[in-house]
Parts: sequence; structure tokens; C-alpha cells
Amino acid sequence: MIWGPVAFLVFGLLGGAFLLALLRLLRGPTLSDRAIALDLLGVVMVALIGANMLLSEETLYLDVFVVFAIVVFFGTIALARYIEKRIQDDD
Repeated sequence: MIWGPVAFLVFGLLGGAFLLALLRLLRGPTLSDRAIALDLLGVVMVALIGANMLLSEETLYLDVFVVFAIVVFFGTIALARYIEKRIQDDD
């Protein structure tokens, strides 16, 4: 089965990206760094759901994949607007 080594590599790389983004979220000196890290965490989670969906060959995860991607997208927009409003209020 070819998916074994490929899945190990994909999940390993996505796990590494998740840990690095989590580190940036916790340390990140500015609010913008934390917002980008949070967005990256969401994108990595969507990629993990997608990789799991392809590996298990279950279409049930497709609904979760789409809904989570939409939530991450709108969450990023809301956070960007919050940061923009906060910067304008500081000026």
C-alpha cells in the first residue's frame, strides 16, 4: 500500500507545522503575529482533516472539512477587522 509512507510523511510535516505555529502563537511578540499563527493553525487543521479524509476514503469528513474551512476563513476576517479597528483607535 503506497499510502503508508506518504501518509507518515504528510502527517509528520503537518504536525511539525502545527507545532511551529503553536510556538509562534504563544511567543509571537505582536498581536498580528498571533493572528497569523492562529490562521495558520486553522489551515493546518483543515489540511489534517483533508489528509485524513483522503487516507480513510470516507466522504463523511468532507462536510467537516468544508465547515471548518469556512469557520477559519471568517474567523481570520473577523480577527483582521478587530486588529484594524484597534490600530485606528490607538491613533
